[in-house]
Amino acid sequence: MRKMRTLLSVSGLLFIFSVIGSVFWFNEWKYSLPTPVPNHYQSPNIGDYIDLGVSEDFKDTKPLFFHFFNPDCPCSKFNIPHFISLSTKYGNEINFAVIVMTNDKSYTEEKIRKKFDLKVPVLFDTSLAVACGVYSTPQAVLLGRGRMLYYKGNYNRSRYCTDPNSNYAQMAIDSLLAAHRQPLFNKYALTAYGCSLPTCTK
Repeated sequence: MRKMRTLLSVSGLLFIFSVIGSVFWFNEWKYSLPTPVPNHYQSPNIGDYIDLGVSEDFKDTKPLFFHFFNPDCPCSKFNIPHFISLSTKYGNEINFAVIVMTNDKSYTEEKIRKKFDLKVPVLFDTSLAVACGVYSTPQAVLLGRGRMLYYKGNYNRSRYCTDPNSNYAQMAIDSLLAAHRQPLFNKYALTAYGCSLPTCTK
């Protein structure tokens, strides 16, 4: 009888761990696929002028780094620490901003700032995604002086932004500040992965 209970307990635990492992694997697989490109999508080219309108947030002449962010997107949550590290390291030379992309009206600037410990402007201007050709979160957009598009793509090939050899967003920042031409990035840098806008879907 005791052996039977032990066997049932072990079998139950194995089943639970199998289910958890399957869910984790499915999510890893799902978010490793490119985000579907919207119909009639048109992307600005590197070097194109990006019209940001007349917002007072962008009057400074320093380069701009936009973090397109959905607070309900798992990929967005995973790379927030990396984004914060970039904004801390380069904040004196580049203006950073978080562009929140969600239909959930319960989110506010204060709520996002507090929840994710953000020290940079938090904006809800979805027109910026259209202007920059962004249709997925998370995405990084780097504009040089004159608001010319320098980089639009992913932060890192690693979902958790832990691979220094594919730290694309930081490579773009370093190249811009050194007044170099944009590096030649591969498809893992330039193909959108993550959650489709404006909702957390895949």
